[in-house]
Amino acid sequence: MMDEIQKRLLLEVADLHEVPEGAYNIRANSRSAGRRSTANIEITSKEDVSGLEIRIRPGTKRESVHIPVVMTESGLKEVVYNDFFIGEDADVVIVAGCGIDNCGNQDSEHDGIHRFYVGRGAKVRYVEKHYGSGEGRGKRILNPRTEVYMEENSSMEMEMVQIKGVDDTDRATVAELAAGASLVVRERLMTHGEQRALSAYDVQLNGKDSSADVVSRSVARDRSFQKFDAKIVGKAPCSGHTECDSIIMDEGRILAVPGLEADHVDASLFHEAAIGKIAGEQLIKLMTLGLTEAEAEEQIINGFLR
Repeated sequence: MMDEIQKRLLLEVADLHEVPEGAYNIRANSRSAGRRSTANIEITSKEDVSGLEIRIRPGTKRESVHIPVVMTESGLKEVVYNDFFIGEDADVVIVAGCGIDNCGNQDSEHDGIHRFYVGRGAKVRYVEKHYGSGEGRGKRILNPRTEVYMEENSSMEMEMVQIKGVDDTDRATVAELAAGASLVVRERLMTHGEQRALSAYDVQLNGKDSSADVVSRSVARDRSFQKFDAKIVGKAPCSGHTECDSIIMDEGRILAVPGLEADHVDASLFHEAAIGKIAGEQLIKLMTLGLTEAEAEEQIINGFLR
């Protein structure tokens, strides 16, 4: 049984109104709140550390697995290790994410280490959402580390979202791609108040015709700070692109550090970075339609982060 706050957090991070179809493991305040495996997706607990092993059979199609985490106890801190083994030619959706509601004075923290072993020809869509709420003075801290190991001709699409309420986050993603493998990352991030968000990517294109496209869109409000550090290394005939597109407001600060390293003459790599404020003509156009300046800003931000 979950209380109303935990159910609200589940809705925010995993779009769950009820128990999902397919395989799932729901973690609430460091305890299991429900689990189900299926014929093609097996979820088991690790024996040596806190975490899960998720094994997806080769050829599994049109199935999903949800592994959200919710925390409502102030002062709770945990580290969780989850390993995903995706079989050859599988095509699945994996939904993770963590929501913290902290109404106390102690910091609450969830550190999740996710490792993905994507089999030959497999396709994965991975969604990870982070969310914080609560009126307590204690911080809501999330430090995810994601490791992706992709075999030949596999593909992975990652949607990484953090829009509200997380006080401090240090997000690290590393990936190694074999021949023909493809990685697409779409990050959306907003910080406000005194929040701090660090986001780092290290993608190794090891095989012929491997490719990576890493794009971040972010908004820094109030006195918050963001750092986007993305490196793509081409070690074979490959293609890589990284992009940071950010809106800065108030007294916010943003540091973009795009990095490219070509170790092969046929590696094609490029990056883009843009940081700026909301254009005045955009505000004026919306205000002529009857919106206040604050309402116009929110409309622009919502569209930018969509």
